[in-house]
Amino acid sequence: MTEPDREDRLYRLVERFYEKGRPDPMLGPIFQSAIHDWPGHIRIVADFWSHALFGTERYRGHPFPAHMNLAFPPEAFDRWLELFAEAAAETLLPMEAEMAMSRANHMTKSFKVGLFPYTGPDGRPSRTLPR
Repeated sequence: MTEPDREDRLYRLVERFYEKGRPDPMLGPIFQSAIHDWPGHIRIVADFWSHALFGTERYRGHPFPAHMNLAFPPEAFDRWLELFAEAAAETLLPMEAEMAMSRANHMTKSFKVGLFPYTGPDGRPSRTLPR
């Protein structure tokens, strides 16, 4: 397999993920409120995954700040992982999907800790969601 094939699969992964996520009752409203240039966003996210998985230089940003003011509950991470896993299995080679899921699991744990660092007396995250 050539590198362009690999990059095409990553682009398709991102497209497929959003095909699943946009109509999703939990993730769809979050995406619709935050993303206004879908083709541009898909390119940026594909560049992120190319960098995260294969060390390419196309993405040089930091994903956490872009997500810290979005209004989503902690449960959205589980749904995100579920849909991402489905899309990865559908679009990537098995070894690539395994790498992507390893990175995705690590990333969601890091984001959860950063976005929901405190819990209330009931054990639930105490972060107030942005409006």
